[in-house]
Amino acid sequence: MRNRPNTAFSFIMEEHLFQRRTGGADTARELIDHVVEVGQLRNVEIQIMPTVRESHAGLAGPMQLLETPTHRWFAYCEGQRGGLLVSDPKEISILHQRYARMRSQALTIADSLSLLQRMRGDL
Repeated sequence: MRNRPNTAFSFIMEEHLFQRRTGGADTARELIDHVVEVGQLRNVEIQIMPTVRESHAGLAGPMQLLETPTHRWFAYCEGQRGGLLVSDPKEISILHQRYARMRSQALTIADSLSLLQRMRGDL
């Protein structure tokens, strides 16, 4: 990400990823420190989807939206037994709409950073 400062990155991550403490408290602290550090880069936006959210547009599974240098869009959706590369513009449009909705349902960028810092302090 540092090599491509003009490339915009936007991430929405589930709060429970940081609560799980996979690898123990030290690993969780390192993970949070890394995410906070990356989230402070000018071309990176990180939002946290709170655990206490009865429903949100991303519950059908993770997705990645990718734009090529020639402004062609792709999506990648992944499940436990495989992934799907999506190139159909209609499907891409639906996934863009879902992502936009998820951004409105997640914590703001500032609130997400604040939550991560509080979680780090609790470890």
